[in-house]
Amino acid sequence: MIDRKLTLISIACAILLGACGSSEPEAPAASAPEPAAAPEPPPAPAFDLAASLASDARSAEDRARDAGRKPVEVLNLLGVKPGMDVIDLMAAGGWYSEVLSHAVGQEGSVTAQNTPLLLSFRDGAYGVALDERIGDRLTNVSRQNSSWAELAAMDAKYDVAMSALNFHDAYYLESPEAAAEMAAAVYSVLKPGGVFGVIDHVGNPDGDNNKLHRIDKALAIEILTAAGFVVEVDSDLLANPDDDHTQGVFSDGIRGKTDRFLLKLRKPAGM
Repeated sequence: MIDRKLTLISIACAILLGACGSSEPEAPAASAPEPAAAPEPPPAPAFDLAASLASDARSAEDRARDAGRKPVEVLNLLGVKPGMDVIDLMAAGGWYSEVLSHAVGQEGSVTAQNTPLLLSFRDGAYGVALDERIGDRLTNVSRQNSSWAELAAMDAKYDVAMSALNFHDAYYLESPEAAAEMAAAVYSVLKPGGVFGVIDHVGNPDGDNNKLHRIDKALAIEILTAAGFVVEVDSDLLANPDDDHTQGVFSDGIRGKTDRFLLKLRKPAGM
């Protein structure tokens, strides 16, 4: 009897062992190979404003003025970039309008603005010169003839505005009230957070700045901040300590080499 029980137990164990031995884990299902990631396109080469301005696309006469005006450094400080919409105030013959044309490229735009007073000088020579400059070359530059009141009535569409060596003209050739009107108009047409760059010949506070074609920097700042602008940078990039501010800006030896202030002003965001 005992032998029979042992035999039955042995048979049962054999069956169990056989069942265990034949049960193998299932192999995981083969997964489809992931598609290879598409290679990233190479980054676009950085825009080289210095090379663009040094090209034969600009006249030799215009390029010769770069050493004193430092347009690459000025526009870098103001944050002018390709694709922006900018306005060149009291553009006259448009030297800076063409520089800005290179800086913003075909995706951006430049408005070359002149006032009726400026266009009346020299029998309209500035308007003729600007038309000749734009021609069919500067396709991203358009002319705008407007008073400050007409400018102020336009939409806020500009990223950057620029006044190069002419804020003193608004103050002295027009009037102190006109300079304030100019500042307010520029504030109006700039987008919130937009930048206003102002360059001018430094005048002494007690100097005859009207005669010398200069303006006291403190006076300019007073007018501009009264319009709502905040001074972000007061740069000495265009400074010349050898200019004592007592000579006219067209005098021999100082012409093209005057001591100049460069202000980067901002219209507060949300305004």
